[in-house]
Amino acid sequence: MKPGHEPGMSAALVIEVMQLAHGQGLALPAYATRGAAGMDLVAALPAEAPLTLQPGQRGLVPTGLALALPQGFEGQMRPRSGLALRHGITILNPPGTIDADYRGEVQVLMVNLGQEPVTLSRGERIAQLVVAPVRQAELVLVEALDNTARSTGGFGSTGV
Repeated sequence: MKPGHEPGMSAALVIEVMQLAHGQGLALPAYATRGAAGMDLVAALPAEAPLTLQPGQRGLVPTGLALALPQGFEGQMRPRSGLALRHGITILNPPGTIDADYRGEVQVLMVNLGQEPVTLSRGERIAQLVVAPVRQAELVLVEALDNTARSTGGFGSTGV
């Protein structure tokens, strides 16, 4: 069987990407393993100007990339578990959404939830990009909703 043609595998989704001037020389996002869901995004910070985030501080980290996601898809930016575990660094509003019609630079809003300052350097893996299908919904105003077993039970109502 040919690689990429295993049962359940489909052809790769082609996404056009533009590497901006300050991202030149950096690796394009790539899957770290064959089964990975997310591609690693790296920091396109100047080599001579790393970004230090103090505890509680947030910062916008450039990736040096602009994407042309196909209609019907979104890019989801998710935290890297290693950064979170080792340093308390994560991204705010996960998953951050990159809309199919956005053509600006992909940037990652990061925060230091740890106890020590953390310095991010050029080329460092900072987040993951997951490309996912989306559907737009049409909202229809009604007088009442159907009843369910859960009904209006909110936070904690299912015993978890």
